[in-house]
Amino acid sequence: QVQLVESGGGLVQAGGSLRLSCAASGSALSDFGINSMGWYRQAPGKQRDLIALIPWNGGTTYYADDVKGRLTVSRDIAGNTGYLEMNSLKPEDTGVYFCNVNRGGIHYWGQGTQVTVSS
Repeated sequence: QVQLVESGGGLVQAGGSLRLSCAASGSALSDFGINSMGWYRQAPGKQRDLIALIPWNGGTTYYADDVKGRLTVSRDIAGNTGYLEMNSLKPEDTGVYFCNVNRGGIHYWGQGTQVTVSS
């Protein structure tokens, strides 16, 4: 099993910044590790959408069009922790943010963290 703990959400004014963290733990990680970590946003009343993804051992990161240039995804391999740096936040970025880890084709979800951007 893999457990994911997210942190870093909160209330911020438009134009502000937040940094989300997603820490992965669990004995299963010692067998083989993470393939990739994705970040999803679920706005009120809408579906959960992938907004960024990072391959864990290198490769091309992915960003949804509406966050390109404003969000940066990174990871600390040794610490099994991923980060989502969010800048120039807009009210439409408001939602619950979830991290998702792909480990050997099995996906694990964090508990979600609320991000609210006021205008």
